[in-house]
Amino acid sequence: MNTNSEARVNNSALGRSRLGLVSVVGLFVLSAAAAAGVQYGIAGINDSVLKVVAIGWVAFGAMVGGAWLGARANETDPLGLVWGYGLASGAMITSAAMFLVPQAIGIAASVGTPQFGGIGLALGVILGYSAHTIGHRLTHLNLPMDVTAAQITIHALSAGAIIGIVYGSMPSLGLLLGLAIVSHKGPAGYAAARRLSRDGRPAAVLLLPAAAVGLTAIPTALLPVPEQPIINALVFGFAAGIFLHVAMDFLPKCETGSEIDQVLSVEEDSHHLLDQLRTHAVASTLLGSVAVVAAWLVVG
Repeated sequence: MNTNSEARVNNSALGRSRLGLVSVVGLFVLSAAAAAGVQYGIAGINDSVLKVVAIGWVAFGAMVGGAWLGARANETDPLGLVWGYGLASGAMITSAAMFLVPQAIGIAASVGTPQFGGIGLALGVILGYSAHTIGHRLTHLNLPMDVTAAQITIHALSAGAIIGIVYGSMPSLGLLLGLAIVSHKGPAGYAAARRLSRDGRPAAVLLLPAAAVGLTAIPTALLPVPEQPIINALVFGFAAGIFLHVAMDFLPKCETGSEIDQVLSVEEDSHHLLDQLRTHAVASTLLGSVAVVAAWLVVG
């Protein structure tokens, strides 16, 4: 790489790092404004917004922590990656199935059309898959950006918006749902930082996607909620479908060509190691699911 190219890469990385710092400041400002709104009883701002603020900061901390570990690791730990993805995806699947799907079907059933909850669920899964599949084409284009960071940012912004709408529509929802939904931010940050590190790019660019959940969740939680059961059923169903798609995408895949396989590609007996990791993949996913059920039983 010549000097001019190196300078462009360094300037671009610096610019994205600064954007990340700006996004963190933005998250601080939104959080402070939401807390002040609750404290002073501003109309339209209730305690549910504080739940969204907490979820946004947990998502931020999880991704930053995962990225910090990933940027400093000499090599990617396949076992840790499997358990991270498995626990997170198991928790997400169970949370969406326990807290969002029943809401979608129940709200729609209250007006005699439970099918609308199912329609929202189907749309969420299909549109989530479509966006992911089309977005993958970005990896084949020569774009002046970190494609890894861009994809994660878009996902985090959309997930945050959905979380905000869901909590705005149903203030009685507990923190458990939101925390389980963002549980994948840790392993996702770790894996993304490892990819960036291998490409010689700074992990600081992940500050933006780390803050992105809160940046969209807090404002959307303040939006007025339409008192239309069909619309609310579609919203909850769509949210459940999106999160189920994300969770299934994060299921640890110990197959040839998967991310786990790429981590093990340097090993001569990678196929044998994949067989061993499949047991860990199943165990971690089950444990993540059981943990959510257990927490729900304890917390109520």
